[in-house]
Amino acid sequence: MRSWKVTELGDPRDVLELQETPRPSIEAGNVLIEVEASSLNFFDILLCQGKYQEKPSIPFTPGSEVCGIIRETGEGSQLKEGQRVIATPGLPEGGLSEWVSVPEHSVYVISDSMSASEAAGMFITYQTSYYALYYRSNLQKGEVLLVHAGAGGVGSAAIQLGKAKGAKVIATAGGPEKVQICKDLGADIAIDYKSQDFVDIVKKETGGRGADVIYDPVGADVFDRSRKCIAFDGRILVIGFAGGRIPDAPVNHALIKNYSIVGVHWGLFAKKNPEKVREIHHDLMRLYEEKAILPLVYQEYDFKDVPSALEVLGDRKTYGKLIAKP
Repeated sequence: MRSWKVTELGDPRDVLELQETPRPSIEAGNVLIEVEASSLNFFDILLCQGKYQEKPSIPFTPGSEVCGIIRETGEGSQLKEGQRVIATPGLPEGGLSEWVSVPEHSVYVISDSMSASEAAGMFITYQTSYYALYYRSNLQKGEVLLVHAGAGGVGSAAIQLGKAKGAKVIATAGGPEKVQICKDLGADIAIDYKSQDFVDIVKKETGGRGADVIYDPVGADVFDRSRKCIAFDGRILVIGFAGGRIPDAPVNHALIKNYSIVGVHWGLFAKKNPEKVREIHHDLMRLYEEKAILPLVYQEYDFKDVPSALEVLGDRKTYGKLIAKP
């Protein structure tokens, strides 16, 4: 089979090699999956550069999300050959391969109506946004949800899940194309942060009250400005720091305005509560079947073009998810 290997640390274009490697053998408790599509994530770039918190030994294969077909199962498996699944391979043998052997607990059966690209790109983004909105902020029907970076992977999921809950969704994005994507995803109001002040618009749209829940994967100045339009009893969800700077949070301001700053570490939640992750997956499949959610795919790339695709992803000018197809 073909498999992408990081042979030294550096930019993906310089250090990824497409190699012929033996097809993985199945181990006890694992299933063998023929990969239909692999999701590309920004942390794959960081892994190549040696800048991610996990630092696997070289050589290794990046890739944390795949969709594929089970071709072989171990004795006593609860899964069946021929089932279409999402899987989350672990390092050092990640998902940028034509075949993967994955522990059963990291495999999730999907709807037959879901495309491989949609399935490969949904697991981390929709799980993160579901956990953030439905568990951590307890978003309620009729509340106002402000989603930053609404055309991104987690942001696009948050818009759809917010609407599925019955919230009024305001989204921010950079540029007319991404603003339109937010509207297409279901946002009631979409703001171009390059030319508009989201604080003023949120206050205007809420009669000065502010947003009940703010979904922030950006940090930096976006977090600082978000504190100016959070409602009484509101919740600011800290998803990540794509803006680069990790902001400070003056707790006296949280006290005066009576809002919560809520951390969202889905990865740790998933390790501690695997049964909850499976419950969330089942509900996400229900929402997909009801057409309440539809994963946003920016572009599909041929498997041989993975380094180029990661370069495009690194420029941060994309939306949704980038997918590689063997």
